[in-house]
Amino acid sequence: MQGTVVQVSTSPGGMPNLPVLEGILGVEGFAGDGWNNRKLHGGPLQAVLLVAMETLDHLRAEGFPVFPGAIGENITTQGIPFAALRPGMRFQVGEAVIELTKIRTPCAKLDVFGPGIQQQVHDAQVKRGDTSSPCWGRSGFYAKVLHPGVVRALDPITLLSASPDLEVGASTA
Repeated sequence: MQGTVVQVSTSPGGMPNLPVLEGILGVEGFAGDGWNNRKLHGGPLQAVLLVAMETLDHLRAEGFPVFPGAIGENITTQGIPFAALRPGMRFQVGEAVIELTKIRTPCAKLDVFGPGIQQQVHDAQVKRGDTSSPCWGRSGFYAKVLHPGVVRALDPITLLSASPDLEVGASTA
């Protein structure tokens, strides 16, 4: 599984996140990125938020005026099938290595883009952890940083392992 970083985005707090040429990704997130509500956002297990460009394309087709960084993501990807993502998967993204920790639960702040946007990216099935939901992965994934490094637009994002204990291509026998 491999894709591309479309955009790296940061904000001193709140949405939208705006593009940066490159981001220095550390265990607490990108240098210069901030959160308005530290009780709900940020910290080592939510250091970075990834959202697929394919999700943004879907939302635009539904009439929502979104763009890379608009819904608060730090890394906008292309070519990674978010419906196949699960917590525990590890990725090389630019110079950094990250591990997905949990699916994002969207908040009312997204409603600035119009009524119904939350239902386009998150439903009751996703809330229950049901990966068969057509919304699975659309809201994005939080990740922790295992190895800090620089991330830039057009960097590859490559699956390293499907879970912390199972390397991609490794035998389970």
